[in-house]
Amino acid sequence: MSADLKVFPGPGPQPAPVPRATPTAPVRFHGRRRWWVFAALAALLAAGAAGEAWRVSTAVVPVRYVTAAVTRGAVTRAVIASGSVNPEITIQVGTYVSGVIQELRCDFNTQVRKGQLCAKIDPRPYQMILDQDQANLSAAKAQLAKDETNVAYARLTYERTMGLRERGIVSQDALDGAKSAYDQATAQIELDKSNVTQHEAALNAARLNIDYTNIISPVDGTVVSRNVTMGQTVAASFQTPTLFLIATDLTKMQVDANVSESDIGGIKMGNTASFTVEAFPNHPFDGRVTQVRQAPQTVQNVVTYDVVISVRNPDLLLKPGMTATVRIVVDRRDDVIRVPDQALRYTPGGMTGAPAAAASAGARSRVWILRGGQPVAAPVTIGLDDDTQAEVVRGEIKAGDEVIVSEQSNGGATRARSLFFRL
Repeated sequence: MSADLKVFPGPGPQPAPVPRATPTAPVRFHGRRRWWVFAALAALLAAGAAGEAWRVSTAVVPVRYVTAAVTRGAVTRAVIASGSVNPEITIQVGTYVSGVIQELRCDFNTQVRKGQLCAKIDPRPYQMILDQDQANLSAAKAQLAKDETNVAYARLTYERTMGLRERGIVSQDALDGAKSAYDQATAQIELDKSNVTQHEAALNAARLNIDYTNIISPVDGTVVSRNVTMGQTVAASFQTPTLFLIATDLTKMQVDANVSESDIGGIKMGNTASFTVEAFPNHPFDGRVTQVRQAPQTVQNVVTYDVVISVRNPDLLLKPGMTATVRIVVDRRDDVIRVPDQALRYTPGGMTGAPAAAASAGARSRVWILRGGQPVAAPVTIGLDDDTQAEVVRGEIKAGDEVIVSEQSNGGATRARSLFFRL
């Protein structure tokens, strides 16, 4: 069998040419010599492939830089939280007495005035108590009048007996008995007066309970919740039941935002805030922090604090109970030089060391500016960072410069190089 092998030149040392067998002298291989020839041919092919792979791996791969412009504007540091929309003042209207709802004059969304009747509890049981207390008071007053007459008679008897004693007609014992009767009659008058006062108090309590059967609105506002129906029995024995919720002014709302303990340190009264609700995702609402409550709320070992944000609601778009996604501004820098955070983390390929991380506020860092097609390092001092843009306090850059944020290689040489070395 004859062999005709062609080896293509590649980079690096070339293998020695293999002698070509002449047609006139065919070479025949038998047994073990044939396998040695095949092994030599395989070694030559492997050497050629290795040379080609080395040439590809050492080839210069063109790099395309991705840049972003250095701009001048605002850098805002904000805290993101969620919360619920509620009226600023909500009044819970309950009942002091128990009974059956006899009338119901307020419903959801009813506009009410201060003193307006919203519901009425059956007053008949309390009217019976009122009548009984009225009778008891009349009896006590009659007893007082009777005892006052008795004390007048006892006083006359005592005075008459005293005169007779002075003339020696009656004994001293008779005088002492008249004096005792007069003192007892006087004491009975005081007891009767106390009974009259007691019955007057009971009568006033009965009248007050009668008044409590009228459920009235204590403020001007809107009924946002009604928890009773006609004929329902309400019990006020241990806890006052809530019959209505009345919002005083739905044009003034507030958002109770739950802020985590890691972010609460930067929030202060007066911070500006904005939020959106699911009903109006493209309509941001602006507000201001009016209260940072000190009471912690712990749910599954997660501690949050209630931050109250006041907002105007002139168009009544916000409804009580809506879920709000809140953005609270904790710091802001206006009209400053700013660079993307990606530029602070970028390091040109081929440089030693790990990629640089974004610098913290006040720390020295560097960015790479593309000048003449080549990356040039520019030291900068970073100020406020909003996780997207970073303020440049000092540095050798200006608005309009192009900073490098990443790089991309053209072609598939890089992939071939990495694939070869993995193999």
